[in-house]
Amino acid sequence: MSVEVLTFGCRLNAYESEAMRDLATQAGHGAAVLVNTCAVTAEAEKQAAQAIRRLAREQPGTPIIVTGCAAQIAPERWGALPGVTRVVGNADKLKPESWAPGAPTAVSDVMTARGVTPHAVTEFKGRARALIEVQQGCDHRCTFCVIPFGRGPSRSAPMGEVVRQVRAAVEAGYHEVVLTGVDIASYGPDLPGRPTLGQMVRRLLALVPGLPRLRLSSIDPAAIDEDLWRLLAEEQRLMPHLHLSLQHGDDLMLKRMKRRHSRAQALAVAARARALRPGIALGADLIAGFPTETEAHFTAMLDLVDEAGLHFLHVFPYSERPGTPAARMPQLPPPLRRERAARLRAAGTAATNQFYAARMGQEEAVLLERPDAGHTEHFCQIRLVSGSGERGRVVRARVTGADARGLLAEAA
Repeated sequence: MSVEVLTFGCRLNAYESEAMRDLATQAGHGAAVLVNTCAVTAEAEKQAAQAIRRLAREQPGTPIIVTGCAAQIAPERWGALPGVTRVVGNADKLKPESWAPGAPTAVSDVMTARGVTPHAVTEFKGRARALIEVQQGCDHRCTFCVIPFGRGPSRSAPMGEVVRQVRAAVEAGYHEVVLTGVDIASYGPDLPGRPTLGQMVRRLLALVPGLPRLRLSSIDPAAIDEDLWRLLAEEQRLMPHLHLSLQHGDDLMLKRMKRRHSRAQALAVAARARALRPGIALGADLIAGFPTETEAHFTAMLDLVDEAGLHFLHVFPYSERPGTPAARMPQLPPPLRRERAARLRAAGTAATNQFYAARMGQEEAVLLERPDAGHTEHFCQIRLVSGSGERGRVVRARVTGADARGLLAEAA
């Protein structure tokens, strides 16, 4: 008997899913399915609920345990779904006692949560890179976002614990580590000495010299500290790829979203990143169809893709989240939101193709996720048309072409 895990949402959820798998297995948990939910959009919740109903039909009698942000916010609703035997809240899901056989439903108040003590995970099933939780929760209140109600206040993992986990991942054979959290740029104020994210990363790289590649998950452009900027310029093991949590490109929309940066600041961050690390790949999260967004506001966001030199877009059509200020604003029709999201994705595809074109003939260091495919240092998807290697290893390959699925290359 084994514990099956079904994960929705972010990289932090992916890390926590592996931690829960470990905890449940160590506790002697029998066959069960853990469903780790996401509350970022209504679509994410819909997909999780559909998966639970399908599991109940296809695996009758198998316990289904639901956790994650959506379950934390509305435990009664998720507990009422067919086949669900327990709901475990975000503040409880990494506690060993929550996974003892027969443990009751546990949904503590995340708004009173303190500290982060991540569970040491040394195997990430099906993944070539290790995920390490460095931060949890968020102190900001973007008007569209419900995640603070699912995760609680910002809190940081101690530096020593981060180093210990990264060292363990390297010893387990991982060649790339991704630092993840809800708002990793907010790392440190709750720790002794108030270290910044950049200071923690500098110490981490110094203390784990055997780590070949370090990558950051999505980062708030308003909070990149000076140490991190210096590392981006000087430290080749820090990958040349930043994914910025921009959300929009128009100042009025950013203000109504209650973001902490302006359009000009977003452009300045992109320009500084390119100056410090020529050739860097820039990604961004963007929301199309936010309440009150006009065609002019949307055009400003489209223009930002070119002006900031964004290469990889993660586009969301705006989704009302109950209880958020944006849900009370005048809403755009859903078809218009989807139409604008499609136009934004098309702009993103064009930008990605331009970046791919610039890589033609270049030699890339590829972390293999399959014997013939993986990701480059810039986080470009790449497939080997000749040659292969062992999953999880880094190989050299020369780019020969590109298609809709990414770069094509020959093993060097």
